[in-house]
Amino acid sequence: MSDNIVSSTQTFNIKYNNTITFSSSGISSSSSHHHNHQDYGVIKEQDRLLPIANVGRIMKQILPTNAKISKEAKETMQECVSEFISFVTGEASDKCHKEKRKTVNGDDICWALATLGFDDYAEPLKRYLHKFRELECEKANNQNHNKVINTTNRNNNNLIEKYNSYGGDDDED
Repeated sequence: MSDNIVSSTQTFNIKYNNTITFSSSGISSSSSHHHNHQDYGVIKEQDRLLPIANVGRIMKQILPTNAKISKEAKETMQECVSEFISFVTGEASDKCHKEKRKTVNGDDICWALATLGFDDYAEPLKRYLHKFRELECEKANNQNHNKVINTTNRNNNNLIEKYNSYGGDDDED
């Protein structure tokens, strides 16, 4: 990674000739993979950026309780994380396109992170994704089990009602 500071602008060259430029006017990127937003039509800024309140909340989690975060710092981080998400998702999308798939999944994101040199993020995310899928599977199994029990109970109640409607109730002594 190279740092070039020219009139308050920082440029980072990232693997595969991707360049992200940070300046006072915001972040721009160029790429040999064409991950810029023009490929997908015009995108409103509010749709391109994560909500600033969420970004601020995440930033506060790591800081001491008495720390303050300036609006400029939140906006800068908002731009950075939004660009990072677009960058990684673009790489994953390219992979899906080459494989003639339309849906980007968690495995594609992990692959993109590793491909782009973010191995320190890819490995923990793979473990998280594996655990998440296990829990989702357990949850689905529990819901299916509960549906079977509820259906069985409903069917039993219907049979009892039918039996009672035919005079099968012998409680009259």
